[in-house]
Amino acid sequence: MIERLELIEKQYDAINEELQDVNVASNVKRLTELMKKLRSIEETVTTYRRYKDVRKQIKDLKELMDDPEMRELAEMELDQLETEEEELEEKLKILLIPKDPNDEKNVIVEIRGAAGGDEANIFAGDLFRMYSRYAADKGWKIQVLDAVESEMGGFSQIEFVIEGESVYSLMKYESGAHRVQRVPETESGGRIHTSTATVYVMPEADEVDVDIDMNDVRIDTFCASGHGGQSVNTTYSAVRATHLPTGIVATCQDGKSQHENRANAIKVLKARIYDKIMQEKLEKEGAERLSKIGSGDRSEKIRTYNYPQNRVTDHRIGFTIQLLDRVMEGKLDPIIDALILEDQKRMMKADNEK
Repeated sequence: MIERLELIEKQYDAINEELQDVNVASNVKRLTELMKKLRSIEETVTTYRRYKDVRKQIKDLKELMDDPEMRELAEMELDQLETEEEELEEKLKILLIPKDPNDEKNVIVEIRGAAGGDEANIFAGDLFRMYSRYAADKGWKIQVLDAVESEMGGFSQIEFVIEGESVYSLMKYESGAHRVQRVPETESGGRIHTSTATVYVMPEADEVDVDIDMNDVRIDTFCASGHGGQSVNTTYSAVRATHLPTGIVATCQDGKSQHENRANAIKVLKARIYDKIMQEKLEKEGAERLSKIGSGDRSEKIRTYNYPQNRVTDHRIGFTIQLLDRVMEGKLDPIIDALILEDQKRMMKADNEK
């Protein structure tokens, strides 16, 4: 572990040295790469330097134990430092777990009403509101790309991008089938119904991730439609982009112009293609996929929202919280923190078994 940390610290120092070069300051691409790399290892280096400092203090204090006058004071400080040393060591083990290369990326999220008809669509709308509140708490920005509203409320489908710091690192756990148990507003008999909505989270693809030949993309334009399928304008502003080699399709109609919708459709198309590449890679890696939380498959049931009991259960890790009302207001941190902790444990175990 120490050898790896020493290498990371040397790399950190080398990056800082390169950043002092005037030629780098004028090279935006290189500057961005270096700053991104620096941010990714900064916490590890800061923690490691504190760890080394604590170990040195422990060594110095142990030497003072031979002095009867200093022994009591040294013992008290030694206990505190040894506790901190253990905590820092555990933190460093977690920081050394290989990071998901997509963690820093923005995401494109798709929510669909699934089983349960109107109630499933209403629940899809509730999930969108939940993520919107969560994003607001994190200081992230949401932009709706495409939405098909349901007559009874909610959405049969909504697609949106979330932009901000390390969005994928937190939102990646949300892919799968979300199940709701409650009495629908449309139910006169007061019976509890079970409905589902699916969530799919994709990292936004950079130019480096996916290079699309635009000759392979067919662009179709059509009139945007609103609630109930009624035409909301008479111009062909909505855009459908089809990647002919893969058959992957992306549609955007919520932008202010055809130009904006076209750019967003290409953005979604790249994310879908990149997601396909990632899924194929994970299938080949097999064992690594099993160590991750959830398969990322939108059909996998990941969570149940039980309204009568104010309970949310994440089935992947057996985590339950009796605060559904707060969760639906976007207070997702307790659930996502538990998922991250379990994910780290599994990755540490897989890393140790290699």
